[in-house]
Amino acid sequence: MNAPSYFVWYRLAGDACEARSAVTAMMLDVAIDCGVVGRLMKRADDPSTWMEVYEAVDDPDAFEHALAEALARHGTADYADGGRHVERFVACGALDGE
Repeated sequence: MNAPSYFVWYRLAGDACEARSAVTAMMLDVAIDCGVVGRLMKRADDPSTWMEVYEAVDDPDAFEHALAEALARHGTADYADGGRHVERFVACGALDGE
């Protein structure tokens, strides 16, 4: 089975500097707690749309638990207007008919 990658996108709410600080702290906690290092990106044509990318997550249960705890600890959801949208993808392989 392919290790999934997570893509979390949202529209920025509130102060961008405060949001960046909270998201960075949250991502650092996730990296420490489960070893998954994320990247923060913003949409090229709409800098108020942010995306966190977490690739090749070997233990999805541990990752999701670490992410939820870090999210609550740093209040990161407060900076997501309309909520955080979490999507999970896996690579298309030669044997899976894709």
